[in-house]
Amino acid sequence: MAKAMREPTFWILTALVDQARHGYGIIQQAAILSDGSVRLQAGTLYAALDRLAAEGLVVVDHDETVDGRERRYYRLTKGGVLALQDETERLARNATTASRQLATRRNLGEATA
Repeated sequence: MAKAMREPTFWILTALVDQARHGYGIIQQAAILSDGSVRLQAGTLYAALDRLAAEGLVVVDHDETVDGRERRYYRLTKGGVLALQDETERLARNATTASRQLATRRNLGEATA
């Protein structure tokens, strides 16, 4: 069984599913996709990107200069896609199990408060 992924890692990988993004773009997309529940800080993000790159889950796609500032774009690797799929399946299994347990409680007439 795979180790549970940290929530920021989950949202970083999720933010990279559809396209390569630079750091600020990842921060924005993670906030949008998580309905604002995840607010990545730059230091946390870049440390995580370094770790994810070392693990082979993301790679640098390209660099560009905008208004005199360097932007580094990251993209998901095939390994990153597989890791995200595995985590998504793990979370779905957990949610299914919890939902089943909650339904059993309701069926037994247990108080929910």
